Amino acid sequence: MHGNDRILIVGFGNMGRALVRGWLAAGIDAGNIHIADSSSDALRQAEQWNLALFDSDAGQAADILVLAVKPQHLDAALAQFDAALSPDGVVLSIAAGRSIDSLQRVIGTRRAIVRSMPNTPAAIARGTTVACANAIVNDRQREVCDRLLSAVGAVFWIEDEALFDAVTAVSGSGPAYVFLLTECLTSAGVRQGLPESLAAELARHTVAGAGAYALESEFPVAVLREQVTSPGGTTAAALQVFMRDAVLQQLVDAAIAAAAQRSAELSTQQ
Repeated sequence: MHGNDRILIVGFGNMGRALVRGWLAAGIDAGNIHIADSSSDALRQAEQWNLALFDSDAGQAADILVLAVKPQHLDAALAQFDAALSPDGVVLSIAAGRSIDSLQRVIGTRRAIVRSMPNTPAAIARGTTVACANAIVNDRQREVCDRLLSAVGAVFWIEDEALFDAVTAVSGSGPAYVFLLTECLTSAGVRQGLPESLAAELARHTVAGAGAYALESEFPVAVLREQVTSPGGTTAAALQVFMRDAVLQQLVDAAIAAAAQRSAELSTQQ
């Protein structure tokens, strides 16, 4: 993106702050980031970061309008701030469950719109974001949005927006599944006699280390699993329980299907 691109981000909650933190770390000038939020605490935080507060009377059009509000507040935010976006600007939405079509019903079909879904590890710039653009988005606008989203982690683009329900189930909600596994490992360790504090730390570091290793390795995760599994060893004994009759896979399949179905239901309610 060009150094003078003006960003207006509506919503300065946890995800909004994660994005801005990533942008500042990536070298974007704080003076080009304008914040709009109804919370006085959020605005005070923005001022502490030397960010500009949105001024509707300033007459400066934004090049990128980032919508970081809750889905139920999205229509109001669009209606209020669409006029602040330049005619050739792009709308970047991170509101969960809100389709491109639902945004177009508010601001029309001539706006360039990118729908995206970051997950919570974006708070430490280790997020996973999936994005989809409407037909109006040009190459430069797509590149700008990709750079903004890449500041908080990996970005993957899809052409079929219908895949967002599955994306939500796997990636959007995925951190919660990993946290649950970490809880289960902790509880199991305690039942085997470990002090709770030690069990919790072992579980946290094991999950974090395994995830980082999987990302850095050139091998598929199935191969990594096999590499750590000695025949007749302790890992093999545990995996026999996990993999017996594909019960774990069936449980994960059912959980992901339930999440995807709920995502579809919530989208139709908007």
